[in-house]
Amino acid sequence: MTNFWYEGILGGMDFHRVERASGAFRQSLTAEEIVKVCRRAFGEGVVPVSAVELGTGMYNNVYRVTLAGRARPVVLRIAPEERHQFRSEHRLMRNEYATVPWLAVIAPLMPQVLAVDWSHDVIGRDWMIQSHLDGVPAPEHLGTYPRTLWPVFFRQMGAIARCVHDVRGPHFGPVNGPGYATWSETVLTSLEEIAADLDGAGLDASDVAKAVATAAHQSTLLDEITEPRLLSGDLWTVNTLLDPAAPEPRINGVLDFDRSLFGDPAADWTIRIARAKKDERTAFWEAYGEPDPSPAALWRARVYDVRHLGAVRLERHRLGNTAGVQQSYDAMAGVLAGLS
Repeated sequence: MTNFWYEGILGGMDFHRVERASGAFRQSLTAEEIVKVCRRAFGEGVVPVSAVELGTGMYNNVYRVTLAGRARPVVLRIAPEERHQFRSEHRLMRNEYATVPWLAVIAPLMPQVLAVDWSHDVIGRDWMIQSHLDGVPAPEHLGTYPRTLWPVFFRQMGAIARCVHDVRGPHFGPVNGPGYATWSETVLTSLEEIAADLDGAGLDASDVAKAVATAAHQSTLLDEITEPRLLSGDLWTVNTLLDPAAPEPRINGVLDFDRSLFGDPAADWTIRIARAKKDERTAFWEAYGEPDPSPAALWRARVYDVRHLGAVRLERHRLGNTAGVQQSYDAMAGVLAGLS
């Protein structure tokens, strides 16, 4: 369990961080480390006025930092220590940074990158500073509108996803590499890495291994995908911001493209969640376009579900969600039953 606590003032800086156990996956920075990072990024004369850790993320540590002489705050994101990262989640922040030029089509919705540092000279971890976007997280604000207006939001999600998926890439696989010549090699490698991570965490990976064998046997169905397109990796409500003053839901910011890759758009997390329920989210398809209903596409979707569920299992394990881990096995069994 985590909760906010007030550490005090360092050299005039108000500092708030999230209290975590000593062995937690995400470890907060000290006030001194915040100062060092800001001075590395903006110069020795920079004075942080306040730094507030935001507890909404699941992977990186995130701080809203106010600097003296600057009207707007900045956002500091710090990756986990590399020794704690899973193979299937290796250097995600570097992957996100490599994705920025490919997302020019939605640049007005994205934060600007102000500074990055992969050297580990200052704090021993990758970090990135971005501009602060105005807006309220969609999970907090969408519910303030009547449900009759929710389709407006999901149509915008569909339009954004369509823009991203229309971007053609130079290879299959993570934007920052490694790149692969075929989609089947990309998918199989991803599943194998997830299985290895599950084994390393002491979790049963036999269901994922079974899916690897099945997918390898029918790899020609995966290799019907011959053109790599850009996938957001994790775009849904939790990573969107809404204009708090708009009379109907209006997306004015999108965040966190660290899991982006080039491949089959149908493999994107966005698509999986859009098709998960027949509710207001069906408006997504009005802007995006209807999904491929062919038997081959449906088979591939099951393979992609294995990949998503394996990643979810790892995340739940990392968060100490034992019940959620067990639920992932039940869900995976249902997917494997239809994968042959």
